[in-house]
Amino acid sequence: MNKTMREILSTSFYLLIVLCATYFIIRFVGQRTIVEGASMEPTLQGTSELDPDKVGDNLIVDKITYRFRDPERFDIIIFPFKYDGKFYIKRVIGLPGETVQIDTNGVIYINGEVLEEGYGKEVIQNPGRAIEPITLGDDEYFVLGDNRNNSSDSRTDAVGNVRREDIIGRAWLRIWPLSRFGILQHQ
Repeated sequence: MNKTMREILSTSFYLLIVLCATYFIIRFVGQRTIVEGASMEPTLQGTSELDPDKVGDNLIVDKITYRFRDPERFDIIIFPFKYDGKFYIKRVIGLPGETVQIDTNGVIYINGEVLEEGYGKEVIQNPGRAIEPITLGDDEYFVLGDNRNNSSDSRTDAVGNVRREDIIGRAWLRIWPLSRFGILQHQ
């Protein structure tokens, strides 16, 4: 085999290894996603149709953590919207087996107890389907956007409860814009 052929094979092998490693990392370890819309403001900034110059936060999604433990309350998770293939980013509020309810004053109850949290941008104006108690199944989570009055989340039938198997991972690191670079606080 001549030198040129060995170099071609060597380069091809190297590229194959790089492609396999890239696939493995994206599939099982982490992936980049861009926040769209305002449903997680002020925690996460999204792109805006009204302001095309506004750049959404670029995040790295951690796909490993939930292979070893279940999502916890207040984790920011990523899951696919079942109707159009887009990914939604929301905060876990209700855990499997719990009963979630939101009253007309926007107060969130978990198993009849008031949930103490400060993630909501403002008081919930529309409790949606959570006006009635919602008991979560063994593999279901109730999620809300931080911008509670501008979020399509578990209060709507379109999103509903999120099944454990549908959760891709948790938002872990903001990589852009650089002025907001850092690990996201969940708890």
